[in-house]
Amino acid sequence: MRIQTKGLILTEQSVGESDKLVTVLTESDGIIRCFAKNAKNIKSNLCVGTQSLCYSRLSIFKGRDKYIIDQAESLSVFYELRLDIEKLALAQYFCELMINIVPEGAETVPYLRLILNSLYFVANGKRPMPLIKAVFELRLLSLAGFMPNLVCCDKCKIYESKIMYFSKAEGTLLCDSCYKGEENYIPLSIGALTSMRHSIYADFEKIFSFNVTGTALQEFSYATEQYLIYTVGRHFASLDFYNTMKS
Repeated sequence: MRIQTKGLILTEQSVGESDKLVTVLTESDGIIRCFAKNAKNIKSNLCVGTQSLCYSRLSIFKGRDKYIIDQAESLSVFYELRLDIEKLALAQYFCELMINIVPEGAETVPYLRLILNSLYFVANGKRPMPLIKAVFELRLLSLAGFMPNLVCCDKCKIYESKIMYFSKAEGTLLCDSCYKGEENYIPLSIGALTSMRHSIYADFEKIFSFNVTGTALQEFSYATEQYLIYTVGRHFASLDFYNTMKS
């Protein structure tokens, strides 16, 4: 069986002297691992199209127990990511999240759109990287079924107060009147809360059509990262590396 699809190469691994094993987020068949024979040879037509972070048009043969890429045409290589170690670290973190969070059997087109758009903004520096990271994390969790409820205070139902408290454990809010010092709550200014609401409730085409800076951006970035780590129940080596590069 042959599959004609487009996909983003999330990881690549050397196999022997000339072959690769790549992990691909495809638009038609989810996340799959494929062999690419002779792809390390610079003269091979698979060399560029099977590089990590390359978005490619792929022809894949599906055998009984493995996938084999025999054609790969690069559509976007996100060259700018490879010139900046911080950008590259963030891109690799996005890829690791995809591998670990996208549900098996899920419709992957929304996930592919999310990571491609996020990589575009990272590569071109059109938004601060902490903002792109936070939007990506929160939208990804929402797509995967972990959307927090940010409509109003979970107790009194007030829309917002000067400070709202976000539960990284429950994904809910408490206003400053209802919050009584409970654990696992993160204080949010109105700017940070508005950013979180926009990230999950805005139409996809508009998720990056805002900006936030200063303390509000720090709160936004911290809250989304903590929510993701708590929800997934693990840390990510690529996140640790990105935070090292950032600092």
